[in-house]
Amino acid sequence: MADKPARPGLWTPANVVTVTRVVLVPFWLWAAELAVPAAGGSGSLSMGLVTLFFVILSLTDTLDGYLARSRNEVTTFGKFLDPIADKLVVIVALCYLLEHGDAPAWVLLVIVAREFLVSGLRMVVASEGVVVAASWLGKWKTATTMLAITAMLGALALPQGATQEVVALVGQVLLYVAVFLTAWSGADYFVKAWPTISEGE
Repeated sequence: MADKPARPGLWTPANVVTVTRVVLVPFWLWAAELAVPAAGGSGSLSMGLVTLFFVILSLTDTLDGYLARSRNEVTTFGKFLDPIADKLVVIVALCYLLEHGDAPAWVLLVIVAREFLVSGLRMVVASEGVVVAASWLGKWKTATTMLAITAMLGALALPQGATQEVVALVGQVLLYVAVFLTAWSGADYFVKAWPTISEGE
């Protein structure tokens, strides 16, 4: 009888990357609060570093997914923590932009409400033994949101001028696209889960 393949341990490289991302989020916020946005014709090195820090946090999402799949080390802990880490990175960054008047409050409301809705639906359908497959909408939503935040942070690092205005505009447009994808992906998940949650009604 063939031996069963060994199950990966808790501290796989992918999980270490995910945990590191979570731990670094408060440090990113601390750095962002200390940074001084660009003013007039001068750029801001501190905001540039904050933007780079955010890009690194965003890219670790791709890294931990690649490590888990390539090493065949997909774990329950990783499945639990990875989406939480993604949401934490996005929501904290949006709170920072909201605090500084660069993101409207309703955008944060839509994103947080969608996460509550989907998380609740996941728990309900899982309790019924049903798994709703993730769609491409969720991946595009996350990628677009992180690109939008990167552009908006980058605009705060650039000196005033045509380039800064274009980057800021790109960030705003991407943010609205991200909100649209957020609402669409939430509605899509709700439609897919409806047969399960409507049973017995």
